This record gives sequence, structure tokens and C-alpha cells, in this order.
Amino acid sequence: MKRTRALWLSGLAFLAAVPAVAQQRNADPDVKVAGGNLPEGWMAQTDRGRKTPSQTEASIANSVKFSKMGDGWHATIGNGSIIYNPANTATGNYHVVATFTQTKKPAGSGHAEGYGLIIGGKDLQSDKPTYTYFLVRMDGQVLVKQFSGKGDAAGDPTNVTGGPWMSHDAVVKADANGKQTNELAVGVSGGKASFTVNGKEVFSTDASAIHTDGIAGFRVNHNLDIHIAGFAIHKM
Repeated sequence: MKRTRALWLSGLAFLAAVPAVAQQRNADPDVKVAGGNLPEGWMAQTDRGRKTPSQTEASIANSVKFSKMGDGWHATIGNGSIIYNPANTATGNYHVVATFTQTKKPAGSGHAEGYGLIIGGKDLQSDKPTYTYFLVRMDGQVLVKQFSGKGDAAGDPTNVTGGPWMSHDAVVKADANGKQTNELAVGVSGGKASFTVNGKEVFSTDASAIHTDGIAGFRVNHNLDIHIAGFAIHKM
């Protein structure tokens, strides 16, 4: 009898927690981006709205503002997105690098959101894209994941680093205002793929284990304002 009552109370606690979780998620919606635009030659795909061309266009208009700024690029993002120019491809042995500055805390919340590079991009305008992405976030953690062309980008990608996120002292953490700057790079050579932050390797794997050949670009998650400088692809 005592065990039955304990299970019943546990069930009530779980049910009470569900609305709280839902409220927490609803309290952190995508911030609508005014004046969404892309420069000529550049494309984007949001994590939502990729089912039809019209949905894609509407989602980008409200979620992605990406423009040339000085010698670099500036991205203001509502819904998490990838941004790329199909002309920027990297195959074989190469080194791709960019310096990312998060200018402030994510709009609408103070919790960490990731940003960084994508490589190995294919079918990026479909609902089954292929790419590997390498991100950092304001609390000093890094992540490598990939989509393998088997499902919607809003679904679950495959962990490459073996866990959702991992801390690394190579990452410069954000200051009290949410600002941080980190250089991210991916080098593919001799059958290995090396991921570095500020020149220090944070993860490596066999190149055959991830998607490396294809379009290189950027991934910027939910409600971030990011400046990108020094983006380059070097053939090795």
C-alpha cells in the first residue's frame, strides 16, 4: 500500500513538472528578426520551415539577417540557422577557419546558445541535409555533431564528440554582458579531422567518421547576434 501511494505521488509530481517545462520553453521563443536578408550568392536554412520553398522563404525573412560588415559578416538570428555560399566548398585536405564574436547575450534569454562552422554540406536546401557542425557557446563549451541526410534538421543530429557539450579551457568564455570572441578552425589532412579553438585542438577524429567534403559555412543558433571575421578555406 505504501509503495502504491509513493508511486501515485511520484506520478503527480511528474505531471506537475510537465507544464512548468512547457512554460519554460514557451518563455524562450524565437525572436523575430526585422529586415531579414541575405547578400547575393548566400543562402540560409532555418531549423524550421524547410518543408516547402515558401515556408523556407518566410522563415528566413523573419529569422535571418546576414550582411557584410567591414571585412567580415554579421548575423542576427531568430530561429537557429545555417548560412552559406554554395561556392565555398572544401574537399580532400583543407583548413577552414573563422573568428566569431558573440556581441551580447542571446535575445530573450541569458542561457548559452552555440555558433560556429559547418563543413561537408550537401542537400542543404532539403529536409534531409548533410553536414558536420562545430560550435562553441558562452559558457566555454564545445560541440561537434552532424546531420546525415536522414531526417529533418529540427530533429536529432548525431553526436560526434560523444556527448551533448563538453567544457574546454581553449574557449574564451563570455563576459558579464555576454560578449566573447573565439577563432574556430577545422583541418582535414592525412585521414584525420582536427577541430581547434584559438589554435588549440579540442577534438579530433578519423575524417571517414564524419562528413568533410562539401560546402563550408556557418551555423548560428537561436536568438544570437554574431560577427564573423577572417572566414577562409585553405587547400592543403
